[in-house]
Amino acid sequence: MTNAFQYVNENGGIDSEAAYPYDQTCRYNASGMAAQCKGYKEIPVGNERVLAVALYKVGPVSVGIDAQQSSFQFYKHGVYYDPNCNKDDVNHAVLAVGYGVNTKGKKYWIVKNSWGEEWGNKGYILMAHNRGNVCGITNLASYPIV
Repeated sequence: MTNAFQYVNENGGIDSEAAYPYDQTCRYNASGMAAQCKGYKEIPVGNERVLAVALYKVGPVSVGIDAQQSSFQFYKHGVYYDPNCNKDDVNHAVLAVGYGVNTKGKKYWIVKNSWGEEWGNKGYILMAHNRGNVCGITNLASYPIV
């Protein structure tokens, strides 16, 4: 994920979606710039406390996870935890947007996926928090400095 932030930094910014729709070929033009990136901050691997602090103080954090399990791919509701999820095989980028605790006392991360609103709970998943870095959620966590 840090490669993306580095690209935006080196190019002086990133186009808005209106100036550069997602479904087109690469044609970056600085005149459509919507934001700039001065750098990025990485969350220490395995440190869920630092991820929570970043979400509270900064906002959404880009994270990488293992999304290969069918239990993840067909997730619909509840706090997701699959012991087969491999924290050392991060293969999918998502966005951690918050955290919470359910009525049963289970802590979770609120994570937005890129697979559309038909996936999961309207495009989101609640992933277990403080369960040993489930699916590697802190292995490739970072956010831009804007």
